[in-house]
Amino acid sequence: MCANVFGVLKSLFGKPFDGGKRMDHGGSQQQQHPMEPQQQPYHPQHPAMMRLYEVQKEVANLGPQVCTFSGMQNDRDYKRLERELMKLQLDVDQVDTEGKPELQGARKRAAQEVEGLLRYLEENATHPSRLAIEHLSNEARQLVDECVVAPQRSGGVAEINDELVDALQELVLKLTQVKTEGRVPLRKARYRALTRLCAVQDVVEGRTQQQTLSLPLSGDTHEAVHRINQVMVKVSMARSQLVALLMGLSGRDSCAHLSRILTEMQVELDALDVSGNAAIRNYRKQVVEEINGLLKHLDLEVEGDNTHRYDLAQNNSIREIEAVRAHVSHLREGVLRHCAMGDLGFRPKAELQSLLTHLDQVDTAKNPCIREARRRAVVEVQAIITFLDLREALARRQPCANEHPSHHAVWMVLGSLSDLQAQVLGFDGKRADKSYMILEELLTKQLLALDAVDPQGDEMTKVARKQAVKFAQNILNYLDMKTDEWEY
Repeated sequence: MCANVFGVLKSLFGKPFDGGKRMDHGGSQQQQHPMEPQQQPYHPQHPAMMRLYEVQKEVANLGPQVCTFSGMQNDRDYKRLERELMKLQLDVDQVDTEGKPELQGARKRAAQEVEGLLRYLEENATHPSRLAIEHLSNEARQLVDECVVAPQRSGGVAEINDELVDALQELVLKLTQVKTEGRVPLRKARYRALTRLCAVQDVVEGRTQQQTLSLPLSGDTHEAVHRINQVMVKVSMARSQLVALLMGLSGRDSCAHLSRILTEMQVELDALDVSGNAAIRNYRKQVVEEINGLLKHLDLEVEGDNTHRYDLAQNNSIREIEAVRAHVSHLREGVLRHCAMGDLGFRPKAELQSLLTHLDQVDTAKNPCIREARRRAVVEVQAIITFLDLREALARRQPCANEHPSHHAVWMVLGSLSDLQAQVLGFDGKRADKSYMILEELLTKQLLALDAVDPQGDEMTKVARKQAVKFAQNILNYLDMKTDEWEY
């Protein structure tokens, strides 16, 4: 839609008028019929056209802002854009066309373009995915406020523990699952929410590690130590301020103000005379590194304004992952084709293992979306490897005469699971498809069959059943992953 706004407007208002002459279908000019009313050409200096040209310029200026706006309806920028577009609507309605068809057509098209921008602005601000992003952001904000910011403000100690870290990680994963339908404003909103939450996660996890370190050196050791200890107290306060800023919980402070405070701390530390004392030098270095760790998160006020940051299709790591996935898809087709012919000789396990190594080396830059894309690619590779392993195990299996009946029953289920896994590997539909529902039902029946197996005290059967249940659940999870329409 946004690409339309700029190209179409130029064609709407930039057409030269033909002075009453019309073009036939072959492109040659036709003379107007004598009985038809004469249509006077409208010079670009006509007052109505001049005003519509002005509207065109204002729409061209507002268009990029509308098309990249990622906030909500209660945001100040939303209200500003809505107000300016509604003013343009009113201006277009007030253009006097003098009843002339050409002017009426130009005014109508201008009104449609302004209305299109208004509709696009509202659709993105009220889109279910945008509301989901806002809900998760509010949930994270409340969590951080209760555990970190509020206790610090009241003079207490922040409740930073593994439960908080795990809760933040869960929210990050939920944000990565929000679908954006390729819309730039939704991609941008999700990216900005993720970068802030990941920054808070980084600060919190860094604080968890710091809590395990030994206490600061005694001030009696050297007079510089007392100064460093004082800076450490300030750093602790700055950490909470940073978390509050990142989560929008600080109304008065700004990133620039906090950056100045941290920089002054660095200057103060640099000016200290440590007199060649290695222990004190290391202590100062540790505090400086912690300050640097906080400073790196202070450029997030404009984070996400550059398209390449949230349009991950252009990211080199994503491109690398997609190249691996294309290779995996080719190998998967080959494996399924050979298995359908009963040929177990095609076993590209070494190649698949090398792809896993390749994926492990992909730089995710701590981006949760890239991490998730890599994880999913790894699952795709592992699904083929486990399929080949089970096929090979089934082909080698030679049951003994005194095999326990329950153990035999588990192997029968594994045989059925292998056939179903082949169908899952080749499935390329959606959850609403009948074939998906059939596969899901058949896999669930195999889980029920395993649940009905009575080991009768046989340890080998217990282990085999447990592994088979995990295997069936992995197939179901893989089928679910293939159809969840996830996007980066």
